[in-house]
Amino acid sequence: MNTTIISTTTLSTRVNTQRFDDQLHMTSLEIAELAGKQHKHVMEAIRKMEPAWEKVHGSNFRLMSREVKIGNGAIRREPCYSLTKTESLYIATKFNDEARARLVLRWEQLEKERLAKQPMKLLTTAQEVLLESENIVADQLAELNRESDGCFTVSQIAELYNMQPEDLNSFLVDQDIQRKRGGRYRLLSPYDDMGLAQDRSIFVYSLHGKLKIQTYLVWTERGRDFIIDLIKH
Repeated sequence: MNTTIISTTTLSTRVNTQRFDDQLHMTSLEIAELAGKQHKHVMEAIRKMEPAWEKVHGSNFRLMSREVKIGNGAIRREPCYSLTKTESLYIATKFNDEARARLVLRWEQLEKERLAKQPMKLLTTAQEVLLESENIVADQLAELNRESDGCFTVSQIAELYNMQPEDLNSFLVDQDIQRKRGGRYRLLSPYDDMGLAQDRSIFVYSLHGKLKIQTYLVWTERGRDFIIDLIKH
């Protein structure tokens, strides 16, 4: 019996959809083809590895569905995953060396193809140069902060209890959850390995016009709930 894939649509978006803006993705179908594996076996591997990813990263993989013709005009839906480069390479840690190599080369090809499609623009004025540089900085910042999309600042969490951010930070220090190191707060063990927080970066200019990166701690949804439970008890 011949089967034909008709389309692939979102089945369940369990993470912030902004995270998928302007990012390349690869379905578990293509990963299975590259790895020389049956799709159901790749799906099983992804499901087994997803809890560890969720624990560390604070989010799930993006689950999709595909419509497949099964004959006589009948159609059925089958689940599949849509993964970013980082997510797919994480899954590939269970593959053999040859399969991982094919996946890495496929990602390199996809990135080159996307780069080749980007139009070249001749900048003729200082204003255009400044605007383009701001766009480049914005793209770099978006990539740096991809992992922290959907996270909460300490100010947002403190506001839930009419607290000042400084008071909430002091409370977390008193509870031996975080310490200030190098001018910013860092989680202490074992909390640094529980998917509670991510780093978020901002670009600032010095008085001499030099671009610098500043990083601060933001809390995942799991981290926010952790703090709420801590305050309640």
